[in-house]
Amino acid sequence: MAVGATIYTFAVQLADVDRNVYDDLTLRVARHPSETDAYMITRVLAYCLELEEGIAFSEGISNADEPAVLVRDLTGRITAWIEVGAPDAGRLHYGSKLAGRTVIYTHRDPVKVAAPWVGRRIHRAEEIILRSFDPGFVDDVVSALERRNTMTLSITERQVYLEVNGATFSSAIHDHQLGAMPTSPYERG
Repeated sequence: MAVGATIYTFAVQLADVDRNVYDDLTLRVARHPSETDAYMITRVLAYCLELEEGIAFSEGISNADEPAVLVRDLTGRITAWIEVGAPDAGRLHYGSKLAGRTVIYTHRDPVKVAAPWVGRRIHRAEEIILRSFDPGFVDDVVSALERRNTMTLSITERQVYLEVNGATFSSAIHDHQLGAMPTSPYERG
């Protein structure tokens, strides 16, 4: 746990119909002082949406050699590199070479997040998925956060239905392939 971190707990009921994943989770999440609430909730959502055997939060900001969330197989090999926010191209290149699968979850405009990656060397860039939510979704969720949180998360047909401490929210999950990202907001469809 990072020094000066604030601990948040999440009691999560997860029903991911799209992936046939159903689980009750208790997550203790350390939010570093330099981490925003929006980043933290995106990290929690990434963990839940990618839930599989071997998933874990990394040491976060204190360990620059690991992503926010990762998945390891039984031998300890990293099988999924799951970034949050807006990682730099070098970090994506490194993660993509190390893991079989690389995914980024962002709470920001995906076109602006991907803009610095254009023309940069990123291993298997065409296989990397950038996932985002509807504009304002993460900020709305942040407004309902407390130190201890009860959360019900349902995913069906790429739509997230989320209840946090009695407040309800929904958003589509938007997948963007790095190789197919528009380079300006005017190229969006």
